[in-house]
Amino acid sequence: MQRRFDHLDDVWPAGLGRRLGAMLYDGLLVLAIWIVITAGHVAVTRLVFGLPPEQVGLGAAQVVSLRLLMALSAYAFFAYFWTRGGMTLGMQAWRLRVQTTDGCSITLLQSLQRFLVGALSFLPLGLGHLWVLFDAEKRSWADLVSGTRVVVLPKGKK
Repeated sequence: MQRRFDHLDDVWPAGLGRRLGAMLYDGLLVLAIWIVITAGHVAVTRLVFGLPPEQVGLGAAQVVSLRLLMALSAYAFFAYFWTRGGMTLGMQAWRLRVQTTDGCSITLLQSLQRFLVGALSFLPLGLGHLWVLFDAEKRSWADLVSGTRVVVLPKGKK
């Protein structure tokens, strides 16, 4: 169920620098998840299927299954955080939140759209992410396709 965020008048569109900082931070977290997934995949390949070390990683089934696990785990990471509170751990560090245009948390479909378009946005030399520099509302291609926006949250009072 979508939840409506409060203090919507206190936020403003996120620029490229903050977005890239959050991407770097989240990229390191996803890399750590992938290391655990890969170790588990190798362990299953060796222990359950009994393949010798020189056979690990060979064959289409092993390659495809590992890549699928990596893609699904990355999506699960982003979808979990985006749909719950609108912020991944990297976004929390940079005080960013993804939300619908009317200020609600995003849906699973919107998170899938953001994830797929965000990944594809790197292919044309990152143009999909650099689009923030050209759009009047600082939206990336993922924002445009999914009907979302990334905003900066004000600093909390101490």
